[in-house]
Amino acid sequence: MPTVEEGIQVQLRNIEKRYGRTIDELMAVVDGSGLANHNEVVAMLKQNIGMSHGDAHRVSLVARSRVEQTRPSSGDGPSPALNEVHDRLLTVIARRGNDIEQAPKKGYVSVRRRKQFAMLQPGAKWINVGLILPQRPPDGRFEPAGKWNAMFTHRVRVATPADIDGELESWLRAAYDAAA
Repeated sequence: MPTVEEGIQVQLRNIEKRYGRTIDELMAVVDGSGLANHNEVVAMLKQNIGMSHGDAHRVSLVARSRVEQTRPSSGDGPSPALNEVHDRLLTVIARRGNDIEQAPKKGYVSVRRRKQFAMLQPGAKWINVGLILPQRPPDGRFEPAGKWNAMFTHRVRVATPADIDGELESWLRAAYDAAA
């Protein structure tokens, strides 16, 4: 099972191949631009290098992460438990059945049975869990996913292993069952 970090490393290697520049060279472009705002960096990379939005987004996140690593820790950075959260979510999902396929993509892991029923996408402070459950109304942390990702009906933000509780497992089970 791929970890969050392994998925990001694959994405970065693909970016290097696509644009013929190392990540360090791309960081120099970002540094040389003098831009600090994420959206401005993304727009600059798209315009100046011809990057896709997703690639520019990842490069901007890497640039921001490198800047944050040079600052004293404020406690607001990425949670050290995210890899554990990601691995635990994949384990919980895999318990649903032997017919589950985990397909790592650029920036997320698609989870399928006969069709996709969930996805895990790392964020800075949590793992976004997208679910397809059109008959279930949003409620509390089981929020609508429309503005985040239109392919899913619901999103759950999972920041700690404790967030992987019976309620989340029941939503995962329902999405799995609906994908039969």
